[in-house]
Amino acid sequence: MTTEDPVEYDIDGIIQMPIDADIGNTFAQCLRSILRQDPDIILVGEIRDRETAEIAVQASLTGHLVFSTLHTNDAPSTITRLKDMGIPSFLITATVEAILAQRLVRTICSDCREQYTPTPDQLAELELGADYIAGKMFYRGRGCVTCNNTGYKGRTAIHEFMLINDEIRALINHGASAAELRDAASRNGMVTLREAGLAKIHAGKTTIDEVVRETVID
Repeated sequence: MTTEDPVEYDIDGIIQMPIDADIGNTFAQCLRSILRQDPDIILVGEIRDRETAEIAVQASLTGHLVFSTLHTNDAPSTITRLKDMGIPSFLITATVEAILAQRLVRTICSDCREQYTPTPDQLAELELGADYIAGKMFYRGRGCVTCNNTGYKGRTAIHEFMLINDEIRALINHGASAAELRDAASRNGMVTLREAGLAKIHAGKTTIDEVVRETVID
């Protein structure tokens, strides 16, 4: 069962409930009804308010696996967002297991892709020096009929996966900032959105401009 606002894709075998606040069919109300049927896994389309967040947390505490989404800049900022909603730190550390952040960037058109050397200003936008380009490839779309002279055709995703371990749980309980959480997660192997974007740049999938637009400075 899912609660979604709105239901964008019909999926066979899944009960999908559209949210309609005018008739009292809210996320929180749907989630309560779902919990009465004792599911093993719960998917909430989005946590937007404290009531929905509290129900999701309580469901997680009682042994349910809960998937949901939040709007934040990156994975570590999710902790700050949950705190802003009024969820205590000890409940966050007891329930949140992992956070995946995703951004969509435009892909370079394969018909007109060309290699080039980025300018110092472009590198500065990524906080990189001129020596960084040694041995690395950078690409852009020249523009053609296939991509309507934009240089881009299609989109691809960059991801940031933050696993909540004991060190990060301790930091959350001590009120650590998103920057401190990001540093700890990076030490434990997390690839940031910016780093994932750089990998896509060097693979010839996207451009510096796209990565700068969709990621924040670490």
